[in-house]
Amino acid sequence: MAEQSESVYNIPLIKTRTVPTTQRSNRAIKEIRSYVARHMKAEEKDIWIDPQVNESVWARGITAPPGKVRVKAVRFEDGLVEVSLPNE
Repeated sequence: MAEQSESVYNIPLIKTRTVPTTQRSNRAIKEIRSYVARHMKAEEKDIWIDPQVNESVWARGITAPPGKVRVKAVRFEDGLVEVSLPNE
């Protein structure tokens, strides 16, 4: 049976305000990836971000990503981490 751990995180994206406006949503995705890697003890290359998370970050365009985002991270026993929106 596959063992997996699951967590829900509120990820602050305040660091995206330090980059130029034309790179903010790109930086937000990188911040999500690095935050999940740090908290789930995984490598950044093993993190898969769901397209719905990407669409929620990019919903207001490249210049105005949200200040924080709530995501669910599931770590599988092979080391892969899947990041998606929580179903609440």
